[in-house]
Amino acid sequence: MYHYYWAGMHAYWWIFWAILWMLFFSFMMPVRRSNWVNYRDMLMPLQILQRRYAAGEITSEEYEERKTKLLRDVRTR
Repeated sequence: MYHYYWAGMHAYWWIFWAILWMLFFSFMMPVRRSNWVNYRDMLMPLQILQRRYAAGEITSEEYEERKTKLLRDVRTR
């Protein structure tokens, strides 16, 4: 009689609540914002660099050199 207890719909409720708690705690954990701040600080100069390259103001060698410097500076923060 009791072996049907876990094989029925009740087992799905346990799985549902376990997944719900995992999602809750995964969203409630503190997020490391250091990478986000570095990305946000780098985004504006990189966009300016891309616009200058697209407008033809700088060559592809200059673009690649400056891009690697920008990305390197962001990683070292």
